[in-house]
Amino acid sequence: MDTNISGSRTVSRAAVLMCMSRTREEEKQLKLELMQDGVKAAAVDYGGEFISSVMRIVERAVVAAKREGVISDTAYHEEGSVAGATREALSQVMTKAIGLNVGGKIGIARSGNNIAVAIFFGIGLLHLNEVAIGLGHRAI
Repeated sequence: MDTNISGSRTVSRAAVLMCMSRTREEEKQLKLELMQDGVKAAAVDYGGEFISSVMRIVERAVVAAKREGVISDTAYHEEGSVAGATREALSQVMTKAIGLNVGGKIGIARSGNNIAVAIFFGIGLLHLNEVAIGLGHRAI
């Protein structure tokens, strides 16, 4: 199997697992397990009205990736990769989410030059919720 595809699949799976973690304890345990496989990971919660939250979601993803050591503090191209993958994930659910409230968790994973961002979305109004996951990948 092509190692680039393998790396893409590995980080994509890890990002989805991170965004689906239910508790901080589960998140921490998953990060330790992924680290043993050479994957750095981070997760962060978000919420609000979709349109007004887009920039905050991108910023939260970049800040979480830096804070957890997934990307370096000084490499702007790494920040751009996280931001781009996050925007790709957002674009995948945009038609469902425009005008509604969203909330959930962002999962970020990196192995080598591959980075993936997965976002779990709870989309809705009152108790009439829809769920979705958006996934973006970039090579650094």
